[in-house]
Amino acid sequence: MDTNVTVNDGAATLSLAGRFDFKAHREFREAVEKLLQQSEGRAVQVDMKEVSYLDSSALGMLLMLRDKAKAASRDVALVGVNGNVRQVLDIANFSKLFSIN
Repeated sequence: MDTNVTVNDGAATLSLAGRFDFKAHREFREAVEKLLQQSEGRAVQVDMKEVSYLDSSALGMLLMLRDKAKAASRDVALVGVNGNVRQVLDIANFSKLFSIN
């Protein structure tokens, strides 16, 4: 999986591409730490438009991000979600935990 962190005036964005599974754990965790350090006070967006697959470990990683962001008083939104990725998030009821667009 590829990760990219960008910080703009209104929000910090973590862009993901490829398979979001357990193999991406270390890379995702490092990207989250970088994102939270660079984005003081900003909302956090996870851009998932290029994610082709995610599994239960990816769901756990998203929950970890949510917990860390909440501890820093920041909201997390999942954006660019579609196809199979959207189905997995819907089945897991993630719309109750995240804003999903």
